[in-house]
Amino acid sequence: MAKHKPVDIEIDKLTRSIENAITGDIFKTEVLKVTSKDIKSLKKSDWLFDWKAEANQAKKTVYKLVIIDNPTIIQGLISLQDQGDHIFMPLIESNKFNKGVKKVYFGVPGNLVAFACKLSFDKGYGGYISFESKTTLIEHYQKALGAHVLFGNIMAIGTKEARILIQQYFPGNS
Repeated sequence: MAKHKPVDIEIDKLTRSIENAITGDIFKTEVLKVTSKDIKSLKKSDWLFDWKAEANQAKKTVYKLVIIDNPTIIQGLISLQDQGDHIFMPLIESNKFNKGVKKVYFGVPGNLVAFACKLSFDKGYGGYISFESKTTLIEHYQKALGAHVLFGNIMAIGTKEARILIQQYFPGNS
């Protein structure tokens, strides 16, 4: 596996989709492959990672989370890599306005992780995904996602936990 940065995102809340942090309103979302137009529209100031470089890597696919009625505003991004028996998640990030105490929406990271699990099921991998965690977030991912440590900082989400996440974010699709 090529060197990558550990996953460093807090799972703020498991929601039914994404939830407005002020009003509590729920918005239906969809996860789509990013287009070259999407990548060109990304403002560097809104993202910590270089998503253009990530999207240009042949073995990785970058997806965006959008609200169905507002598909031009990207809520979060995730990079996924098919390993032949599971999906590896090199990067995941919420848009700047969905980070910190003044975030607009809860549920962006959980939604993207659930999508990765769903993709794993769709490919016949039983929902298995893996990722490298920052050491300080291992316990958080164990509690929030049901992830477990494979070795070192490499974590995985198995079939049972993947089904729970998919049922949470994609009811009727598990």
